[in-house]
Amino acid sequence: MATSGSTVFFPTIVEMIQEAHERAGLDLRGGYDITTGRRSFNLLMVELSNQQLNLFSEESVSLTLTPSTTSYALAADTIDVIEGAIRLNAGNTSTQSDLVISRTSMYDYIAVPNKLVTGQPTQYAIERGVDNPTIYFYPTPDGAQTYTFFYRRLRRLQNAGTSGTTTADVNFRFLDAVIAGLAYRIACKRKEAFPLIPQLKQQYDEALLLAQDEDRDRASIMLVPYANQRY
Repeated sequence: MATSGSTVFFPTIVEMIQEAHERAGLDLRGGYDITTGRRSFNLLMVELSNQQLNLFSEESVSLTLTPSTTSYALAADTIDVIEGAIRLNAGNTSTQSDLVISRTSMYDYIAVPNKLVTGQPTQYAIERGVDNPTIYFYPTPDGAQTYTFFYRRLRRLQNAGTSGTTTADVNFRFLDAVIAGLAYRIACKRKEAFPLIPQLKQQYDEALLLAQDEDRDRASIMLVPYANQRY
């Protein structure tokens, strides 16, 4: 049996818009259909970012802390910080070590009486504003040594752009879900496709569920029951 030997299929965003129109029973009539399709694509990327922690959009990042500086603005495309550790002796193959620190809420951070206490940070809080998030450390980093905050972040999915050759900022497992979502969103804009909206929505939900079920960590997990006995 002869196969192609190729596993690099990845349509451009324009091709995805074309496929979405075909699924909605529509003809791609001109440049404006591409423009409105890109807008629907961008909104779909926002929706996917809100759905769950997409493994393909997680990244490891490091931030060098400055003595006596409590807060730091994170990159503008950062959605949230998943977990983090204080790294000591960064880059030293013999003495580098990571100490996981806990995340606290902004409410608990505000309740700290003296936020200017210095030392090795043991907690952090995230303020998720309109633009980029801001991270706060407690205690405030001192000058005893160089602290590096090594963390995993969830980043924003990239926009469609204007080039005809750009591809979606998703893992290949999500290609069908993105096209199905585009077909549903495009159908909502064209009255001749209104009868297909329930069907397209169902197809989108099913394709997205399949992709999300596959987009998971396969590490083993052990749950231990906890019994709180009172006498």
